[in-house]
Amino acid sequence: MAKFLELTTILSVIIPLLIAMQFQMAFSSEIEDGKEYVLDSPLLNFRSRSRFLGSVIKQGAKCNPIKKNICNGISVNKGTSLLFCCKIKCVNVLGDRNHCGQCGRKCNLGELCCHGTCTNILNNVNSCGKCDKKCLHGVKCQHATCGYA
Repeated sequence: MAKFLELTTILSVIIPLLIAMQFQMAFSSEIEDGKEYVLDSPLLNFRSRSRFLGSVIKQGAKCNPIKKNICNGISVNKGTSLLFCCKIKCVNVLGDRNHCGQCGRKCNLGELCCHGTCTNILNNVNSCGKCDKKCLHGVKCQHATCGYA
């Protein structure tokens, strides 16, 4: 009986950790280190020696909303991203969980920022596990997986 209780205790700790790791993997896919945003239109006041360097902003680039606002509503990557200066860094408000649609708007647990809207990815057949991942017709999305049984 003691072994059964010990095993039950261990499983009660391990199972929530595994579930938490699955959510972490789903949410970490939106963050890519070193990602660069290519401007749809070159900035007029952006100083650079090269035309190419003047048309790229790195993810998390430092900005100042008053003095050096290099990302105030700038459309990048052919309209798929929209950069705003949130506090002191450039943020894609169409895909950032902490600044979804506007600076400071945070998505809840189980949600991702899809096109500027906090979207439940746990049981949404149109965004199952990540933005725009559609389940086949008639297949349910449960626990961020299509057809989970």
